[in-house]
Amino acid sequence: MTIAQTVPVFRLYGETRDWPTPDLLHCETIADRSRPHGWQIRPHRHTDLMHLLLLTRGGGSAHLGELAYCLTPPALICVPAAVSHDFHFSPDTEGHIVTLARPLVEDLQQRLPQAQVLHRNDHYALAERAECLPLAGLFEQLHTEYRHTPMGQQEGREAMLNALIEAVVLQLWRRARWQPHQQRPTSQRGEQHLQRYQALIETCFRDQPTVPQLAAGIGISSAYLNEVCRMLAGRSALQLLHDRLLLEARRQLTYTRHSVAAISDQLGFSEPGYFTRFFKRYTGETPRAFRQRLP
Repeated sequence: MTIAQTVPVFRLYGETRDWPTPDLLHCETIADRSRPHGWQIRPHRHTDLMHLLLLTRGGGSAHLGELAYCLTPPALICVPAAVSHDFHFSPDTEGHIVTLARPLVEDLQQRLPQAQVLHRNDHYALAERAECLPLAGLFEQLHTEYRHTPMGQQEGREAMLNALIEAVVLQLWRRARWQPHQQRPTSQRGEQHLQRYQALIETCFRDQPTVPQLAAGIGISSAYLNEVCRMLAGRSALQLLHDRLLLEARRQLTYTRHSVAAISDQLGFSEPGYFTRFFKRYTGETPRAFRQRLP
């Protein structure tokens, strides 16, 4: 049995619930995530999420894939999707974790050639003032914008979060340019197929293709695709497609004033009633009720 089969898959570490917000990123402190688990994050992986960690105090150790690291702040850590990882932090550790959903990573890579650095799992030691201070400021701003955006400024929130994460990516790229890149083990065949499937979903989920159509686009059978998705992501191929539709539905309901009928049409549903039933089946409430709960 391979490590890909034995390492648990999580949305966020220790959680099995769906992505908690319609945002394409999540920001929290290392202490908030690690303290409830005794400062130890056991080996796990994500199929559709990646992490950027900034350590400003404390330390510990980590494994990223097959590589082991001693964490000495200040340091920046990049953990791409599908890479197994674990952390053991000292109780005085301070810093932030920013988690990016795959659609945001894909969008960043289309807009910024430098965003290819997000595919590189690595640990970067930082110079205290020249490198850490600008990054610390950006991570603090991200955390404040994510957690404490004042009422009435919601419409600018997503744009601000995108601008800040672009700046973080560019700082990461600058730092990565002159760090030797260690040789990584190549992805296993199943992981490569899963990554191709998720990238394909991102290009055409609004057309609501069938799983056999998507499998054919990768050059594999739908039965094998389902096996890979269940083994590596803990979800069927159809569930992964529906997850992406649901995420976009939540985002449209949150950040636009489009009618339910218009959103239904944009997401490829044949009529609004079908969209409403789909949304309620997965969330327990109608699109209209979801929107009415928003601040």
